[in-house]
Amino acid sequence: MADKDPSEVMADANSCVVKASSSFFDRQIMTNTAEHRRRKERENRKQGKKDEFWRYTPLLKAALKGDWETANKFFEQDPNLITAPITRELETALYMATGTGKKAIKFVTELLKVMPAKAIAQRDIAGHTPLHLGSWVGNTKAAILLVEKNPSLLCIRENRGWLPIHYAAINAKKKTLSFLLTATYENDAATSMMFFSDSRSESEPGGAELLIHVITSGFYDLALDMVHRYPQLAISQTSYNDDCGLGAIARKVHAFPSGKRLKFFWEHIIYAYVSVKSKNYAEDLNRVEIEKPVNNSQLPEQKYHWAHCLGKIFFIYVPRIKHIQEKKQMHHHALHLLRYLVREMMNLNDLDAYDSLATDAIVNAARLGIHEVVEEIVESVPKLSCARDSENRSIFQLAVIERHEDIFNLIYQMTDHSNSVTMDIDEFGNNILHLAGRLAPPNKLNLVSGAALQMQRELQWFKEVKKFVRPSYKTMMNNANETPAMVFTREHKDLVVKGGEWMKDTANSCTISAALIVTVVFAAIITVPGGSESNGLPIFSKEMAFIVFIISDALSLFTSTTSLLLFLSILTSRYAESDFLYVLPKRLVVGLFTLFLSITTMMVAFSFALYLVLGHKTAWILVPVAALACLPVTSFVSLQFPLLMDLIFSTYGHGIFGKKSNRQFY
Repeated sequence: MADKDPSEVMADANSCVVKASSSFFDRQIMTNTAEHRRRKERENRKQGKKDEFWRYTPLLKAALKGDWETANKFFEQDPNLITAPITRELETALYMATGTGKKAIKFVTELLKVMPAKAIAQRDIAGHTPLHLGSWVGNTKAAILLVEKNPSLLCIRENRGWLPIHYAAINAKKKTLSFLLTATYENDAATSMMFFSDSRSESEPGGAELLIHVITSGFYDLALDMVHRYPQLAISQTSYNDDCGLGAIARKVHAFPSGKRLKFFWEHIIYAYVSVKSKNYAEDLNRVEIEKPVNNSQLPEQKYHWAHCLGKIFFIYVPRIKHIQEKKQMHHHALHLLRYLVREMMNLNDLDAYDSLATDAIVNAARLGIHEVVEEIVESVPKLSCARDSENRSIFQLAVIERHEDIFNLIYQMTDHSNSVTMDIDEFGNNILHLAGRLAPPNKLNLVSGAALQMQRELQWFKEVKKFVRPSYKTMMNNANETPAMVFTREHKDLVVKGGEWMKDTANSCTISAALIVTVVFAAIITVPGGSESNGLPIFSKEMAFIVFIISDALSLFTSTTSLLLFLSILTSRYAESDFLYVLPKRLVVGLFTLFLSITTMMVAFSFALYLVLGHKTAWILVPVAALACLPVTSFVSLQFPLLMDLIFSTYGHGIFGKKSNRQFY
C-alpha cells in the first residue's frame, strides 16, 4: 500500500464516518465481518489479483509471538513488508504486534525505529490504526511508543467514527485511558476534536460519549478531572439517544455508599473511619461538601504518629482493609462528580432540556435504589420530587415496586408534601398500596434467608406503605377490579405456601433435636454420677461440681421441653398470611433460643458429670473433654445462630424503615 500524507489520512478517516444511530455495541455489527472480506476478494478477482497473504504467515506468527529476530530477517529481504498489509483484513505487522501485549513490546519498539511516522497511521479494513488496537487491549507501553512516533494517531477515527481513546474507555483499560487523556490534553488538535466539537450536529462520537464510557467503566476520578477541565462536557449529550454524564452516573449502583456490600460489622467500622484523599480542584462546587469522617489524619500528628504508622502497616499487609479504603475513595469521587454534574446542569439556559435530562436520571436512580442521586437532584430542583416515568409512576412508587427502602425512607425527610406524594395513580389505576401488594423482585427476596422471613418482609412493606395512604385508597379498585389486599394475596400465594413448608421443615428438624435432649437429660437426672448411698442421697451431693451438674441438667430439661412445645405449636399453626408477620417468627425465635440454651446447658452438665467420675484420678482428661463439649455449641452457633439473629432483628429490631438523615427532602 502506498504511503499517504497525514492530511490525506485525516481526510480519509473523517470521510468514513457513518451516522451513529444506536449504542456502540449496536453499531459493531458491520465491522470486520465476512461480508467485508468477501467484498474485497470479489474486487481482487475482478482485477485479476490473487490472494497471496498466505505467504506472510511466518511473519504474522513472528509478530504475534513478538519474535523480532525472525521478523527482521523478512524485513531485510523485503523492506516493503515493514508497512505492507499481511492479512486479508489489511493488518500490518505493527498492528498485529500491538495487539499481542507486553511480550511484543520489543518488537514494536524495534519496528517503529525503521518505520516512517506517516506509515503508522495505516488502517485495516475496518479503519483501525495500531493505536485503536492497543487501546482496545490495554497495551499502554505500545500506545506511548505509537503516540510519541506519530501524535496524529490520537485524531484518527475508525469507520464508525470512534477514536482510540473511546476504545480504552469502553474496555475499561484505565492505565491506557489515563495516558491517552493526558496526551489528548497536551495535543491541541486532539483536544479540539474530542472536547470542543458538537457531537449532536455530527455523526462522530465525541466528548459526551467518552465521558459516558469513562463513568460506565467506573473511573470516576478520571471523569471528575475531565469535567473540571472542560465543564461543557457536563452538559453535553450524545447524538443518538440524548444521553449525558448525569444519566450515566444515575445508572451506577455501586458507585455510591448506598450500593456498598459489606458483609461483616468490622468492615462497616473500617469504612466509617478510614481516610480518603480529596483533590482540590480550581473550581469549588459551592455546595454542601461531603461529610468527612473522623480519622487519624485529622488528629495532631505528633500525638498520633503511632496510629499513622500502624494504619499504613495495616493497609500494606491486610488486603481487605486496603480494598475497603479503595471502595470508599471511589464513592468519594462519585459523589463529587455527581454534585458537579448536577450543578453544571442547573446552568443550562434550556430549562426544558434540564428537566428532561434530570427526570430521566432521577427515575433511573429511583428504580435502581440510588438515593444519593435522587437527593442531589431534588435539592437542586425540588419539583422533581414529583417526577414520573412513562407509566406515570412516581419515584416513591418505583421504590415500592423495586423494594428500595433507601428511596422510600426519603418520605420521612419531607415536609407536609409527604401527604401528597403517595396519592399518585399510575396508568393502570394502581395506587402505591397496590404496588406494595406486588411480589418483590427476586434479587430483593433473596437478601432475606428463608421463605418465611421473605413473607414477613413483604408484610412489613405492605403495613408501612399503608400508613401513608388515605383511607379510601386501602379499598380502592384498580383497572383490574382488585383492591390492594386482593393484589397482595394473589401475588404472594406461592410464597405463603413456600413459607409454610419452610417453617414446617425447620420445626420438624428442631423438634427431633429437642426431643432427644429431653430424653437424655431426663435420664441423666435419675441416674446421677457416682450412684447413691444407702439412704438414697447421691454420693457426690456435697460436691460443688454436683450442684452445677444438677442445675445445668434441670435447665437443659426445662428449656428443651419449652423448645419442643413451641416447635409443636408451629407445626399445628394455620399458616395464614398475617401469621408470618409476628406469630410464627416469634415462636421460631423463642424455640431456637431455648434449643440453644438446652444444648449449652446439656454440654455443661455432661462435662461436670465426667469431672465427678474421672476428675480426681485423671485430671488431664478434662481439657480435651471441655474442648469437645464446645463442638456442638459451636456447630449450632455457626449453622443456626445467623438465622436466629435475622429473626430477632426482623421481628424485634427497629426495622428497615424510618428517618435515616436530617437532610431536608422537598
